[in-house]
Order: sequence, then C-alpha cells, then structure tokens
Amino acid sequence: MKFDNQLRYAVNIINAFKGEMPLHNWLKNFFRENKQMGSKDRKQVSELVYCYYRLGKTLEEIKMEEKILVGLFLCKNNNNELLNYFKPEWNENINKPIEEKLLIINYPLLIKNIFPWKEQLSGEIDQQKFAASFLIQPDLFLRIRPGNEAIVKQKLNDALINFNPINISCIALNNATKIDAVININKEVVVQDYSSQQIQNFLPTENSKSLTIKAWDCCAASGGKSIMLYDVNPKIDLTVSDIRESILINLKKRFSEAGIKKYKSFVEDLSTINRQLSTEKYDLIIADVPCSGSGTWSRTPEALSFFNEKEIDRYSELQKKILSNIIPRLNKNGSLIYITCSVFKKENENIIDFILQNFSLQLEKMELLKGYEIKADSMFAAKFINKE
Repeated sequence: MKFDNQLRYAVNIINAFKGEMPLHNWLKNFFRENKQMGSKDRKQVSELVYCYYRLGKTLEEIKMEEKILVGLFLCKNNNNELLNYFKPEWNENINKPIEEKLLIINYPLLIKNIFPWKEQLSGEIDQQKFAASFLIQPDLFLRIRPGNEAIVKQKLNDALINFNPINISCIALNNATKIDAVININKEVVVQDYSSQQIQNFLPTENSKSLTIKAWDCCAASGGKSIMLYDVNPKIDLTVSDIRESILINLKKRFSEAGIKKYKSFVEDLSTINRQLSTEKYDLIIADVPCSGSGTWSRTPEALSFFNEKEIDRYSELQKKILSNIIPRLNKNGSLIYITCSVFKKENENIIDFILQNFSLQLEKMELLKGYEIKADSMFAAKFINKE
C-alpha cells in the first residue's frame, strides 16, 4: 500500500506540474501543503518524479506509471524497494549496464530520443553520450580557494565525507552532500561546477598578480567567476553588473564572505542601448550571457519536457544585443571572454561567427567543455583580443 501511494503521489505531481518554476521549488511547495507525507515518502516521491523527467518526452505512448518505473530502473544502480514491489525482475537487474537494461525493458533505442534537438547541437557534442548523461545525477563540485587545499580536505576527512579530488583545487562530491556545517562556503571553497572552473584557463595569467587589470563581469549572476578572477589576481579592479538588483544584493554578502571588499557594481539591461551607461573601458570583460542553460539540464531535467525550441533563437538574438553593447567598452589589447552553459550551436559557434563578422576582435581560443563526460555541466567558452 505504501508503494502504491508513493507512485500515485508521483503521478499527481507530474500531472499538476506545468513547468512554471524550477521543479525543486515546486516540490517544496507541494510537500508544504501535504504535511501528511513523511520524510522518506517525500524523498522517494521526489526521486520518482525526477526519474520520470530524466526520460524527456520519450515513451509518451505508455502509461505514466510505467514510464516512472522505467525511469527509476534506468537511473538507479542500487536495490530499490518500490521497484522490487512493482517490477521485481527489473530490480534484480538494476546493477546491469545501461545497454543491458534497455534490452530488458525492450526499449533499445530509448536514449537517442531523450534529447530531441540533435540538429541544433554544437558540432563537438556526442549526442548519444550527452543524452545518456540525463540518466545520471551530476556531482557537486567545489573549487578550493588558494591556500585552503589542506584544511578543506582535512575537514572533509574528519567529517567522514567522501570526495573525489579532480585536481589540486577541484573536488567532486555526491550531489546530496551537506557541507555547510563542515566548510566555510565562499571563504574556503566556492560551490562551482567543474566546467565553470575551467574558465580559469581563459583568464589572463601573465604576471597577473602584479598587474591591476580593470575587469567587468557584465552578467555577474552568482559571482563565482568574479571570485575566481579575484583569486587569480587579488589586485583586480573589479566591476560587476546584472539586470537584477536582487543579484547584486546577494553578491554583496557573498563577496564579503570571500574577502572581496573593493569593487563597483551597477544594475543594467545590457540588451538595450542606454545613453546613461558609463563609457568606462576595461582590460577584461567576462560575458557569461543569459542562455538556454541546456548544458545544465541534467540538474533540471524537467526542461526536457517543457523547453520550447523557439527559445534558442530568442537567446541567440539577446546574446548578440548584449555583445553589441559591451564590446565597444573593451580597451585596445583587452580580452573578451564569452561564456554560455548551452550546447546549442546558435548560442555558441554561431555567436563566434557573429563577433568575427561584426567586430575587429581576434579569436584566441574557444572550447566546448564537455561536462557530460565527468558528471558535470557542459559549457562553451571563447576568448577574443581587441586589436583595434
């Protein structure tokens, strides 16, 4: 009876959820209104719902209850009581490789249909591997700030928290790991995806700690890249901006925790021409622009069901407008770093073509950061030099 109720709750949630907000927020509201559900029920029901959405729009021809169980079987590798209750023959094979699981449930071609926008993908993306990554919960990644490597790892060991060291400053943990009470967030570590940490390879490093570089993080969002820039060059003359004032209010607290005391900030919609905007120029502009977020959808798999393909063109046009307004603010020999967390060509390679065709910038490097190979987000980055 317990498992029947959990499956029923999952079906009710999926029928009621319309993609109007992130799924994790919607689930919080749902559980707040359904307090009769215990913590174990909430955890199991959430898992069922997420497993369903990880399959995208595949298997729409079968009953929702069956699709939920297929998702649970494909996404999990450990014995599951609910799956054993409904599908004991599946549960017995839950540790099998995904290819064998697909044959067991008789859907051998399921994976290639999870992500239906194959023609829109950036050229270097392996569509099959990328689609398969939606069946796996990505890891939680921490960037250890300079000088804290030993103490952070010691704290995790003392707390018996398992972690995987990726490199000297990056560690991966299970996504559900609670670290707030163990490590000083923002002071000792920054919660930052592995691919996002690779943006450091695009930052100026030559004698950087002895230079005062004027830098503008023009779409600052959570500020992770600004903190990384500060760690590379503590003498940075930093300016941050965002279209949302609430973001900059949050950044003030986060920067304080990170020890960043001197910086300038302003609220601005960079997609419009504003004659009141300062004409100050910069040696470095970081443009982590608004995008579809398609490279992060393994964390928010509900996007597979609710994403409208027309949004790709909308974001592409928005990105062009932002770039057209910020590139004139680049000093001679200054650097522009263009970043998206998208896997769509129109937001990545096509934007590079737009920049090269419309501005006198020289492309120094670009890279598609394939996070799906390491249980991380996928991103795109390119660095330009202003030779005018």
